[in-house]
Amino acid sequence: MRNEPTLLVTSSDGTTIAAWASGSGDPLLLVHGTTADHTRWDGVVAELAERFTVYTMDRRGRGHSGDADPYRLDAEFDDVAAVVGAIGTEVNVLGHSYGALCSLEAARRTAAITTLILYEPPLGGASSPPEKWLADAQRKIDAGQREEVLVSFMADIVGVPADQLAALRELPVWQARLAAVHTIPREFRAAVAYQFDPDDWSGLKIPVLLLSGGDTTWAPEPMSRLERGLPNTRIAVMPGQQHVAMDTAKPLFLEAIFNFLDDVRP
Repeated sequence: MRNEPTLLVTSSDGTTIAAWASGSGDPLLLVHGTTADHTRWDGVVAELAERFTVYTMDRRGRGHSGDADPYRLDAEFDDVAAVVGAIGTEVNVLGHSYGALCSLEAARRTAAITTLILYEPPLGGASSPPEKWLADAQRKIDAGQREEVLVSFMADIVGVPADQLAALRELPVWQARLAAVHTIPREFRAAVAYQFDPDDWSGLKIPVLLLSGGDTTWAPEPMSRLERGLPNTRIAVMPGQQHVAMDTAKPLFLEAIFNFLDDVRP
C-alpha cells in the first residue's frame, strides 16, 4: 500500500497532480519518464533525501494523479510548474526521459525552477518507435497484453540489455510501469510532434546539467541540440550506462547529481 500524497495540486486544466515529500534541505523535484510513476525513484530517494527535501510526483494518467482527454503535452509542462508552485520556494528539478522534456518546458513557465537536470529527453521523438510499433502496441494494450508491450518497449525501443531487463522486472516499480503502459503511444506521438528550436532558448539562464549514458546510442544528437540552445549548460556522461543509470549504476548517477548541485547552488 503506497502512502498518501503530501501534495495534491490542481494544474492549469483542473487535473489533480499528486506529489510526495521526504528528507530535508533545499527542494529537489524528481519527474519520471514514460511507463512509470513516482515510485520509479524509490531506489535513489533515500540517498537524495539525506541532502534535499525530495519531491516525487505522479505525472498525469497514473497513480494518484488525474488525467484529461484529449491528451495535451503542454498540460504536462503546466503540471510540473504547478507542483513547483505548490512547493512554494525555489526548486531544483531533475527530469528523466519524457519527464525531462516536461521539466525543460516547465522552466519557461515558472521562475521558481533555479536549476535543471535533464537525463536524456527525447527531443523530436529521439528513440521513438515507428508508427507501426505504436499501432501494434495500442492493439495489444486494448487486448490486455500490457506486459508484452512493456517488455518490447524496454528491449526494442529503450534498448535495455537482457540482463538489465531481467533485473528491472524484479523491481517493485515494474507493477507501476505495467499500470502506465497505456501512456506509451500518446507520449511518443507527442514527443515526435514536439519541436525544439535552439534559437528560442537564449532566455533560460539557469544552470542546466545534461546527463546521459555513454552507451545510449540515440542520445548524442538531442543532447547536442540542447547544448547549442541552452546558454548555461554542463555535461555529464556516465560511462557504460544507458537510459536507466539510476537502476544500473546508482553510485555513478548520484555522483553526477551531487557534483552538479553542490557546484551551482549558492
